[in-house]
Amino acid sequence: MDQRLSGEWRGWRAAAQEALYGADGFYRRPEGPAAHFRTSVHASPLFAVAVARLLCLVDGALGRPAELAFVDMAAGRGELVAGVLDALPDDVAARTRAYAVEITGPPPGLDGRIEWLGEPPEGTTGLLFANEWLDNVPVEVAEADADAVPRLVLVDRDGTERLGEPVTGAEAAWLERWWPLSADGCRAEIGLPRDTAWAAAVATVERGLAVAVDYAHRAGARPPFGTLTGFRAGRECAPVPDGSCDITAHVALDACALPGARLLTQRTALHALGITGARPPLTLASTDPTAYVRALAHAGAAAELTAPGGLGDFGWLLQPVGIPDAAREELFEELFVDVPDHEEH
Repeated sequence: MDQRLSGEWRGWRAAAQEALYGADGFYRRPEGPAAHFRTSVHASPLFAVAVARLLCLVDGALGRPAELAFVDMAAGRGELVAGVLDALPDDVAARTRAYAVEITGPPPGLDGRIEWLGEPPEGTTGLLFANEWLDNVPVEVAEADADAVPRLVLVDRDGTERLGEPVTGAEAAWLERWWPLSADGCRAEIGLPRDTAWAAAVATVERGLAVAVDYAHRAGARPPFGTLTGFRAGRECAPVPDGSCDITAHVALDACALPGARLLTQRTALHALGITGARPPLTLASTDPTAYVRALAHAGAAAELTAPGGLGDFGWLLQPVGIPDAAREELFEELFVDVPDHEEH
């Protein structure tokens, strides 16, 4: 019998899947994710403004199609997609078909322009945007034993852990390629399900850009003891797979990247999209105090979204699909201004 399914001990992937998405799971709760943690979407409406600007860039790269899709993956209660629609220029908004993708039903009072779906639509032309989705795709956790053999970490419903069988097959190959464990007690989250989920999401885009934004790390700088954690009511907590808290782990975005993808930080992306956090000139305080206060608040919100050590360090994975070469390079140049260390995959 598979040790991950015997008794109450299971691998973290199965345990988190039930705790988050089961009938009584965390993400089935009526209050929604915003009651428990704060994403860039909730931090400031400027994030939606930036995504709207990105959608306009994609629109231009695609030659301004008759119908432009915006797909908000893991849409929560539709906060981002609604903000993007409100921030679009009228001519672009008139051509935009907006989709919110979420496992729960639509919230009361949903904007009539938004189509609510359980899966991303197929064959779209436009922008698919996944903000803090992949970190909630459940994965197995591995830990190296005293002989440096990676073993699956099994967990009980109360969060107690023990080591299971050695990691084998495709999971072992993923660890060896992307996150090798070589010392007793070192841990890793095996990101293979996220790679698969991202490839499936990208495959729904016929032409355009798919973007994943998340807590992230890259090869050469993996955290030695993993990142698995929980969140409840706005505070970090122990990851207990009983449905009472969010269970999340940072994403190996470099492993998710398909050929032609680019990786950059949120700080770089938002700066390129006009969200800089620059303070208004002091002279404005005397000539137009109201405008100065508004501009100062704008700068403070932008600074939070781009702060090093915080939201600014999030990873952005940009995956172009079916965009002509010249238009794709022009699009990337818009987003890689003054970035010395970007990568192409």
